[in-house]
Amino acid sequence: MKKVNYGIIIVLGIISFIPLLWVVITSFSPGNQVINGGFPFWVSNPTVENYVNAWNTAPFMQYYFNTFVIVFGVLIVQLVTVTLAAYAFARVNFKGKNVLFILFLLQLMIQPEILLFPNYQVISQLGLVNTKLAVMMPYWASAFGVFLMRQTFKQVPYDLDEASKIDGCKWYQTLWHVYIPSAKPTYIAFALVSVSHHWSNFMWPLIITDSVESRPLTVGLALFAQSYETGAQWGMVAAGTVMVIMPLVIAFFLFQKQFVSSFMHSGIK
Repeated sequence: MKKVNYGIIIVLGIISFIPLLWVVITSFSPGNQVINGGFPFWVSNPTVENYVNAWNTAPFMQYYFNTFVIVFGVLIVQLVTVTLAAYAFARVNFKGKNVLFILFLLQLMIQPEILLFPNYQVISQLGLVNTKLAVMMPYWASAFGVFLMRQTFKQVPYDLDEASKIDGCKWYQTLWHVYIPSAKPTYIAFALVSVSHHWSNFMWPLIITDSVESRPLTVGLALFAQSYETGAQWGMVAAGTVMVIMPLVIAFFLFQKQFVSSFMHSGIK
């Protein structure tokens, strides 16, 4: 039975890997081979011309800069808000804490698409439409991150908390010296999830941005693929796709062990 399960996992892994393999092979294929050769299982004359043309056709450097600013701008603020909220729900006693926490978790059941219109109204009233700040603001709080961090903080022994108070530490000093160091694996797990999610986020940036100076990679790639000049040149489109997804693929291979071990020690098993 174990061999059957492993076999199913391997087959599903191969099936899910085929689209990525097709995109990579197509990105190195000459234009005539992509159009006339059907599904390119191999490249007879590999070339990097598609990458050069794609890079020169669209402002990918600006898109990369915008994406890094948005992704890490969201992550930094999320780490602050998630940490403070999780500490309050895990260690601070106040009336209605459990009810408030349940209401907070209800955000996980709300589809982001439902909030597109009210979020746009708020951003428009603030005068922030078509800015990187507008892309970041709706994601500065994370119900998933608060839940994940709260579970980790609750596993910290009360003895450490009381010992820090005896030593004269304020609550923020206890949080900094006791809780945050013990939650390092959880921070790594949440950071990887947050970065991957906002790197590939598409719908909200598409609605709230309309210039090169604020568009992330996902929106820029969509416009690049739909443009008249490159719409039929699948080699260039595939090359642009590889340039967008490759940072995440490399990050996954570099941090996959830390990612798995982080969730194993974060309170969700």
